Amino acid sequence: MIVYLKHNEINKLKWDDCIIKSFNGNAYAYSWYLDIVHEGWDALVDDDYQRVMPLTLRTKYGLTYFYQPFYTQQLGVFSTTILNPDIVEKFIANIPKHVKVIDVNFNNLNSLDIKKYQTIVNNNYLLDLITDYPKLAHAYSTNTKRNLKKANSNNLTFMKGIKPEEVIGLFRDNRGRDIHKWGDENYLILNRLMYTAIHKGMGFTCGVYSEHNELCSGAFFLKNKTHLTFLFSGSNEIARNLGATTYLIDTVIKNNSPSNRILDFEGSNNENLARYYKGFGAKKSTYTRLEINRLNILLKLLMKVYNMR
Repeated sequence: MIVYLKHNEINKLKWDDCIIKSFNGNAYAYSWYLDIVHEGWDALVDDDYQRVMPLTLRTKYGLTYFYQPFYTQQLGVFSTTILNPDIVEKFIANIPKHVKVIDVNFNNLNSLDIKKYQTIVNNNYLLDLITDYPKLAHAYSTNTKRNLKKANSNNLTFMKGIKPEEVIGLFRDNRGRDIHKWGDENYLILNRLMYTAIHKGMGFTCGVYSEHNELCSGAFFLKNKTHLTFLFSGSNEIARNLGATTYLIDTVIKNNSPSNRILDFEGSNNENLARYYKGFGAKKSTYTRLEINRLNILLKLLMKVYNMR
């Protein structure tokens, strides 16, 4: 029987054991990860933690909604046993009735009936690292090989273990200037997330320096037993001119192959990014965003006006 548990009722040892044993477990679903990205998360639990689903709920203007926290691409239902669409639907049906708006991403192994629900299919790109590096590099696109050749001629230096603040700083000072929805709180959460993952041996930072010893590209990778996730990166104009980010990703592929992990590029629906990731031989995978609105018409209009999502 599926039960709804408030945060203080969750047995986090059993929870993490379920995520570790789940055939579709991912790093976003560990209790420590959820504690950082959404303090006070609740849960749906079935059969004494054989199947679980985190509920990242918020209340605004008296309305409770279920949303996707920053830095968690895919959540949904995780299971140590066979998981079918009927089980996923039972979890959806057990989302508490006081939750009026649902707008969340289920993981790529959660099947949803697109005729029954309002859904959006999102793209992701994955590269299986089970093959040795020469074969992986041979499968790069012509453009990626050209960019890598340029990068290799620029006397770049790859360094593992740079400070998380350096990666965040590269992003904030460049692309982050145009992303106004990200405030100090989002970057503080990210900083804490990176340090905690590194401390637990579940993540690492790396960077690329120019021949003048200037950090121009940096990244943070999250890892668990099955995936290496390209969670966050930053770069500047120098990196773009030198091909530093291509060099960084290629070096991570080289250092982690062959292995039983999959390199998860974390997106994207953006055609340019998708083309870039496919250039490394990554294959498209999809996951589903579920949208349910239980509000009446008037409240739906008010929600739009106040931008509650």
